[in-house]
Amino acid sequence: MNSSVKQAQKEGASLADISAGLSYSVVRNALYKVIKLREAGELGTCVVVQGGTFLNDAVLRAFELLTGIAAVRPDIAGLMGAYGAALTAQLHYQPGAVSPFMTRDLDAFSSESEQRVCQLCQNRCKLTITTFDDGTRNVSGNRCERGASLEKRPAKSEIPNLYDYKYKRIFGYRRLTEAAATRGEIGVPRALGMYEDYPLWFTVLTQLGFRVVLSGRSSHELFEQGMESIPAENVCYPAKLAHGHIEWLLDRGVKTIFFPCATYERREFEDADDHYNCPIVAYYPQVIEKNVDRLREEGVRYLDPFVNLDDPERLALSLTEAFADWEVGLAEAQAAVAAGYAELDRAQADIRAEGDRALQYLREHDLRGIVLAGRPYHIDPEINHGIPEAISKLGMVVLSEDALTAGMGKTHLERPIRVMDQWAYHSRLYEAAAQVRVMRQVNLVQLNSFGCGLDAITTDQVQEILEGAGDVFTVIKIDEVSNLGAATIRLRSLKAATAERLVSLDVDTTDPDAIPLVAAQQRPVFGLEDKAERTIFAPQMSPVHFRMLEPIFARAGYRVKVLEQATPADIECGLKYVNNDVCFPAIMVIGQLINAFVSGGADPEKSAVAITQTGGMCRDSNYTGMLRKGLAHAGYAQVPVIALSTQGLETNPGFRISLPMLHRALQAMVIGDILQSVLLRVRPYERVEGAANALYGRWDQITREYFSSGGYSQTYGHRLGYRKLLRELVREFDQLPLLNIPRKPRVGVVGEILVKFQPDANNNVVGVIEGEGCEAVLPSLAGYFSSALTTNVWRIQHMGKGGKADLRNTKMFAWFFDQYEKPANQALAGSNGKFDVPAPFGAVRDYAAQVIDLGTEAGEGWALVGEMVELIHSGAPNIICCQPFACLPNHVVGRGVFAELRRQHPEANIVSIDYDPGASEVNQLNRIKLMAATAHKNHGVPVEVWGDDSFLTSRA
Repeated sequence: MNSSVKQAQKEGASLADISAGLSYSVVRNALYKVIKLREAGELGTCVVVQGGTFLNDAVLRAFELLTGIAAVRPDIAGLMGAYGAALTAQLHYQPGAVSPFMTRDLDAFSSESEQRVCQLCQNRCKLTITTFDDGTRNVSGNRCERGASLEKRPAKSEIPNLYDYKYKRIFGYRRLTEAAATRGEIGVPRALGMYEDYPLWFTVLTQLGFRVVLSGRSSHELFEQGMESIPAENVCYPAKLAHGHIEWLLDRGVKTIFFPCATYERREFEDADDHYNCPIVAYYPQVIEKNVDRLREEGVRYLDPFVNLDDPERLALSLTEAFADWEVGLAEAQAAVAAGYAELDRAQADIRAEGDRALQYLREHDLRGIVLAGRPYHIDPEINHGIPEAISKLGMVVLSEDALTAGMGKTHLERPIRVMDQWAYHSRLYEAAAQVRVMRQVNLVQLNSFGCGLDAITTDQVQEILEGAGDVFTVIKIDEVSNLGAATIRLRSLKAATAERLVSLDVDTTDPDAIPLVAAQQRPVFGLEDKAERTIFAPQMSPVHFRMLEPIFARAGYRVKVLEQATPADIECGLKYVNNDVCFPAIMVIGQLINAFVSGGADPEKSAVAITQTGGMCRDSNYTGMLRKGLAHAGYAQVPVIALSTQGLETNPGFRISLPMLHRALQAMVIGDILQSVLLRVRPYERVEGAANALYGRWDQITREYFSSGGYSQTYGHRLGYRKLLRELVREFDQLPLLNIPRKPRVGVVGEILVKFQPDANNNVVGVIEGEGCEAVLPSLAGYFSSALTTNVWRIQHMGKGGKADLRNTKMFAWFFDQYEKPANQALAGSNGKFDVPAPFGAVRDYAAQVIDLGTEAGEGWALVGEMVELIHSGAPNIICCQPFACLPNHVVGRGVFAELRRQHPEANIVSIDYDPGASEVNQLNRIKLMAATAHKNHGVPVEVWGDDSFLTSRA
């Protein structure tokens, strides 16, 4: 917002225009992000506005223009809160009762204030203590209830607080003495996954003879201590704190630090789709290694092994590899792991028992309870900013989601649920919500760290579970800034609202059989009859490649229409029907598909939609669920959604990928890669303006005809085989007349797959690069799928996720896929050096392994790193990394590795560009221009040489 305002000022916008824009922004945010309206009609026809904000005439008018409703603003709009308080007081008034305030002598009223710093916890709150004339005092500025007390040692509340209990239980261990530690000292940062698994790791390391040194409690000062090494400013606060914890350990002379990468947590619910950790918890230890310079000091060892916590045998083997320098044997590791899991089980049993005690306490004392559903690290007082204590201060019991779900033997959700339930924590959260919805005295409040894209999935699903039973859902967003006042107001409102409403069910939750299942949502399927009757709409991802999809599907008997472009109206539709905290690609592609119906271009009774589903740990696995939810809210719940996945995650009777279709799709992928590559190579140098695009148009038509007719092309004039098509395509581009000028600086584009390839998603970054006098380079789409095969091999070999048959089949398919690429590489090699032959994918894999572990699989995973290194090796050290705002994997494989890439390759000129519906296009353009200027400088050619852009074009 600040950037947009500053840019508007630079462009000469008037104060009136800027004020109008801010007014619109305030209203849009309130309607579509806070209230989460889908359309203005949900407000009704008669609307009364209240609150001090609506005293602003511009805000009122913006509301009327955006909604089309003539709103009523009372004269007392700014006092409505006071009137509401008075009405509430009247409602609860007892005859004869008199407020103590009415007995005060208001004429003699006076007060004095003093300030001091609270020393009761690490927050060090700056307190303002106000003393009134009658001797009473008030404390403000405190972030927890302890600071509100005027006693030097305030008495601890008897109301159970599971967050306080969990924090002490998880970290309440005594380390070995120096004499008993046969293998010396090892440091463990109190960060991320340790808030879940520290009992396991402490026990394992202690059993192996290490003296475990746990870093100190989190604080803002500790955050500032590690601030300089944080590579991404919009990563979540828990990740930022990890840098400070590493610095804490190094400051105290700890020379060996253990911070494992746990891709998989233990599977708690057999019915769940998978049990991944979030990408930050799983892979951020690598970011620490690449960015904290002190870890490269002499004598310091940093251990961040990849582990699967759901496979004790595999974990023991991983530990023998990690601790090979200490000669840890397999039998010793197995015994330590067994002891570690036994202790972890005890910790979870204790949390469940404490939860039972808390529930009993609230029943006996007729109190309300709050299940404060946060990720494991939200028990950190520095991260939760005293919200648990604020709940206790309001007289409510604080529960945690695992206090309800630990040791559960039976699910309360009918599967499959709408979302893909593939993260271990998410499964626990959904199960807790299923219990809370029938608990008369308990509500659920979800904590959501700013920048956590995964929680855009969880909040919607939890809201559906709770509100489906008439319960109330509350979410509180938190970051490094403490604002407990706003959170307290929301908690007070929740307490007041629930005290005056009846919950629909009252069930004995101690009996699992008494809790009714949350019914699964029925989805329309694409039936056998739909193949002939329905048109399948698919979103655009890569224009060069996806134009071949329509003829491929047509030959198989399907009518598929690829939506060629994503318009601003599509993005607005996505913002309207998709949780705005989800990533930009989801908003764009889902908006494209829904807007096809909203705009009238598709008949819901004769159409279906198709979207890819990866099944990995990225949130794109949930595009299918988000699309179904959006279609339903838009009024098109009857439209079948076809999920396209190699794993066959969903089935539809009328849609099947046959071997001939797969064969042609693989051909199309390789042809698209070659066509994209040769076009980008010649277009910046074409002698006749528009000649390269015209030649591309010719071959686009030829390839479409090739797939439509089984090889014959009317445009080409006769039949083509796959090999000949590739040779002829390269030959014609090789013969295109070019200017006799030196080669321009080459700029590679990497990043999230859609933002990288789709010009409407990246504001035509290729055109911008060419407009700056450079040559754009895009990695292949085939490389994305090749990397998935390599990752699967690694997962089988190192994580135990598959057997020998799975390994054999994956390697066989990789060999099979190579046969499609060989003719393409041979055709490029025949150009005598004009066109680069891509490096073998094995080389890209090896390049990546020099920078990051090949087990990094979220999003584009290690392949994105490999692409960047391959670009540097091939003469394109200038790189734009396109990523959606708040893309968790890109915090690791994008910005997280830049420091290491520059260390290994000083010539690397890398810039990261965030893409989001609200991102400033001018800021993006300025950053690219700066990168291009550096590219020209490093290339040794003045920018002025390329000032005449008469032969440059902007679009493929």
